[in-house]
Formats: sequence, structure tokens, C-alpha cells
Amino acid sequence: MRRFGSVQQKISCVFLTEVKEEQSRKRECQQFQVVATENVNPTALESNIDCALATEKLDGTCCYVSIYKGQSYLWARLDRKPTKQADKRFKKHQYSHKSYKGFTWNVKEDFKTVPDSWVPAHRVQHHNGQPVPDDHGHIPGWVPVEKDNKQYCWHSSVVDYDAGVALVLRPSAEKEDLLEITMVPLADLLEQTLELIGTNVNGNPYGLGSKKQPVHVLVAHGSVHIRNPPPVDYQQLCSWFQDSQEGRVEGIVWHCNDGTLVKLHRHHLGLRWPDGDTILNARPVVVHVDGTKREYDITSKDLFTSLSQLNGHRFSRLQDIQFDP
Repeated sequence: MRRFGSVQQKISCVFLTEVKEEQSRKRECQQFQVVATENVNPTALESNIDCALATEKLDGTCCYVSIYKGQSYLWARLDRKPTKQADKRFKKHQYSHKSYKGFTWNVKEDFKTVPDSWVPAHRVQHHNGQPVPDDHGHIPGWVPVEKDNKQYCWHSSVVDYDAGVALVLRPSAEKEDLLEITMVPLADLLEQTLELIGTNVNGNPYGLGSKKQPVHVLVAHGSVHIRNPPPVDYQQLCSWFQDSQEGRVEGIVWHCNDGTLVKLHRHHLGLRWPDGDTILNARPVVVHVDGTKREYDITSKDLFTSLSQLNGHRFSRLQDIQFDP
């Protein structure tokens, strides 16, 4: 599995952005909207955006695979966020200055506590031994997904630490349009970031599973390529998102050859998300979860067992996966 840029921090927009005084389409409590201008971000130009690989931005929650307790572990994204009082001061500064810049934080007092196992994300800057918040007022970080932690039960459903494997959705080598759900050794995913998508994540825009039988999978960042992407031009991208079948995605993440990542979200263009069926949930999928590689209890309701009973089965659409006969 080819390794792409690891998503450790917020990714910049491919265009320069501006703040408008209107209700955010992305965050209900935010009374301003960050929108793209028609000017390409100089960072993207410097990184030769025209030669970058365009990949689908997936709507889930970010995860990371790294070592914990001497073995490969899945880590959940947990940004250290400011307290209510500090957040009010920060938002007041944003509103009056129309900018995130110039605000001074007291990291020891302004931020909520996090578990002892929490670690800051790579490339988070430090000052006097303390991590420095990003422009959004968050300190990106990770917390290991323990099996008995109910807060991360959907994360836990896609990993089997005893077998050292994870359930991954990825393009199949069999056919260009075909996806596959398969077990991948966690050791093969070390230091990669992935998106957890499924029934109970972000309103399930991909229509996976059901309340009775939830389905969740990990998707490695950069693994779902966009075929024939439009050039990085504001008007052409607007048209592509609205008129093209391939444009039925939450956004695009460009992986530049120098490792730089830049993105464009529908909300940057004032477009709705989700907006009907997505291109991902309409793609065919095959299940390759071989239960003979580990002794699964056939009476169990866990996801590995359920998918192992569908081993070799193909569905015409990802959203059609079902376990009932």
C-alpha cells in the first residue's frame, strides 16, 4: 500500500480564503464562514500543485497507527481544545480582527485536560516545552484506542489487536472501479493516517450499515484517487463539484510531490454537503475477510465475524452491504 502524506494537522485550502460574516455551513455555532477566493494559495503553487495527485477527501474521523504498549495500535484524533472562557476570548478576537492571528494563549490555563496517554500530533510547534495551538485554537493530537473504552467503540470495531489486523476499505487490484474490504496487518499501516467512516460517524453520508448491524471501515488517506480531476481553477472546480458524477465527494486533497497537502471542501465554495448520493457509496465492493485465518466465534456479533461470513461476496454498491440472508 503506497504511503501518502500523513494528516497530522489541519490542511490548508488550495485557494486563499477570506472570512464572511454569515452562518457557517460546517459548524452550527460558528457565526462566520471561511470561503475560498479565486486566488490559488502560494503554498500550492510553490509545491507544483499542477503535478499533484488529487484524492477524495473522506467524511469521517481521522485516525493514526503507531506503537503503544510495544505493539501496533490504532489512535483516535483528539484535539486539545480551549476552555469555554478561553474560547469566548478567542472567538471575540476572531470576530473583531477578522483573523486568527495576534491572539495570545496561556496553554497551561486556557486548555482542557486530556488523558495521560495523549500525545501531540507531529509537527505541532512547542514553546517553553508546551505545544502551541494552531490557527483554529486547537492542539492536534492522538489518544490510543483501548478495547474497553466506550467512547471509541466504533474505532475498536475495526481493529483486532490479538490478531494484529484492521478492517480497511481500499481500491481493489482486480478492477479499476472495484473497492474491497479486507484485513490489513496493523504493522503495515504504521505511521499512516486513515479515515474511519461508517454508520455512526458524521451522520454516515456513505450509507454504510444500519442501526441493527453497524459497518465501519478505515480508509488510508490518499488511497482513493480522483479520476480526471479538473485543473486548480476556481470556476472549473465549482462546475465539477456541481455537474460531474466524479464530483459527488466532500472535497479534494492534493498530495504534492514534496509532501505538501492542500485541500478544497465543498463548504469553501458555498456548496452543500452531503448532497444526495456520493460517488463512493455507488462503487461496487468485494469482501475479502477470511475467517479461517483466525478462529472467530460464529455466534459473535462483532464486525470481523460478520464480514468473514461474507468473504468473497460482491455487492453492486458499497451502501448495499448487508448481513441478513
